[in-house]
Amino acid sequence: MSDFVLSCCSTADLTKERLDKRNIRYIYFHFILGGVEHEDDLWQSMKPEDLYSRMLAGASAKTSQVTVDEYLTYFESLLKEGKDVLHICFSSGLSGSYNSALVAQKELAARYPERKLYVVDSLAASSGYGLFMETLADLRDEGKNIDELRDWAENNKLRLHHWFFSTDLTFYVRGGRVSKVSGLIGSILRICPLLNVDKEGRLKPREKVRTKNKVMERIVQKMEEHAENGHDYTGKCFLCQSVCEEDAKAVADHIAKLFPKMNGKPEIFPIGATIGSHTGPGTVAVFFWGDERKN
Repeated sequence: MSDFVLSCCSTADLTKERLDKRNIRYIYFHFILGGVEHEDDLWQSMKPEDLYSRMLAGASAKTSQVTVDEYLTYFESLLKEGKDVLHICFSSGLSGSYNSALVAQKELAARYPERKLYVVDSLAASSGYGLFMETLADLRDEGKNIDELRDWAENNKLRLHHWFFSTDLTFYVRGGRVSKVSGLIGSILRICPLLNVDKEGRLKPREKVRTKNKVMERIVQKMEEHAENGHDYTGKCFLCQSVCEEDAKAVADHIAKLFPKMNGKPEIFPIGATIGSHTGPGTVAVFFWGDERKN
């Protein structure tokens, strides 16, 4: 048992069972559906199908980051256990939660000078953030201490690749990330945007691909282009999806055939409520370790 806590936000989009099994602690983001606030509690109190069906029926969906006070309460509960804490935050390019965590860290450092409380900006999101946490848990279990783990996280986070595509532009238009005209044209032409997360942790559109089958091929090609050691990749691969599991399975099967030395089969997780409130249904993402990502 390590003498420190490895911690993240619920936006790492792993299951509760997986985080608990790997001894990773977590704090909840929030989402507001139809004016009612809910905790992003890893789908314990709401099913993905319920969220998306209500969104499609017209319910507004917004999200709320972790506040300074919430971080203070959460971190202090861990420090009171006599543990040091390494908290990996949701990307600062997508949320202000990292800054809130830093404010809480500074205040608690004065209260608990004998303890270590490290906060790292993951520059990661969704199950890519989850893959980051899984890898850190592996290194912790191999014996790395909290300082070694923090340094590894800072030195390697830009090697983590995130590639997304969506077959439904409804909520990209509704959220203002795609114009109504572009959304209409995209739907008519069956355009599926391919996006990734850049070196500043921001979600960036990269290509407009016509038809779902072609974008599914293209996302796998991105892994071929960027994965560490190419087809000899020996790391793990995670995927996530928003109620389009068959599409995710098809991509995962293709990846498994092309990367036979991978550490286990590709694993698929549901996109969490925070990120799903912005993407809506029809999104698939692939995450893996590779070359350093660029802007």
